[in-house]
Amino acid sequence: MILFSLTLMLAWGSDLAYKFKQSNGFKSHECEDCDDCSCDGEWSCDEPYFDEKTGKCWKYFYPSEDTTQYLYETYPMKINPLEGVTNEHFVVWMQAAASSQFRKLYGYIDQSINKGETIKFEINNNYEVESFDGTKALILSTTNSLGGKNTYLGNCFVGFGIFCAIVGSLFLAKIVLKPRLLGDTQYLKYKEQ
Repeated sequence: MILFSLTLMLAWGSDLAYKFKQSNGFKSHECEDCDDCSCDGEWSCDEPYFDEKTGKCWKYFYPSEDTTQYLYETYPMKINPLEGVTNEHFVVWMQAAASSQFRKLYGYIDQSINKGETIKFEINNNYEVESFDGTKALILSTTNSLGGKNTYLGNCFVGFGIFCAIVGSLFLAKIVLKPRLLGDTQYLKYKEQ
């Protein structure tokens, strides 16, 4: 069994820059030492946030925390207070789907997988979908330079292209078989007096 790391960079840059931003007034500060880091004074946190990836402590301030429930409070095991709504998994999930059946990208496996290799996933089911008759599935797929598998969009483009070719052929046949002379006055209609 080989362990794979999921690479982020899932969300569009424009979504992260314009749509999904931290609340106005949010601020955070990296503490020099976790033992001396306190959330007294202007900070809204009860205790500093310890980032396990970097081993550093952070204190943070969210405005109106007494009247607003923020995303990190709703899902503390999934979203940390520094990321909030800028968490890329959340941003991808919140993008509107074009149809009732959709796929949401969770991550990339950025290395080769050999045929016959066993891949093991540990999945936590954090969000229920039974209330709206939804289902979930784990799909492993390959991608190309244009993205993942979406046959619906490709079929639409091909169908529209065929339609345009047929209509264009009909106009071409009309022009070749019964051309209109330039400046022919028989096509003009005058208002009767």
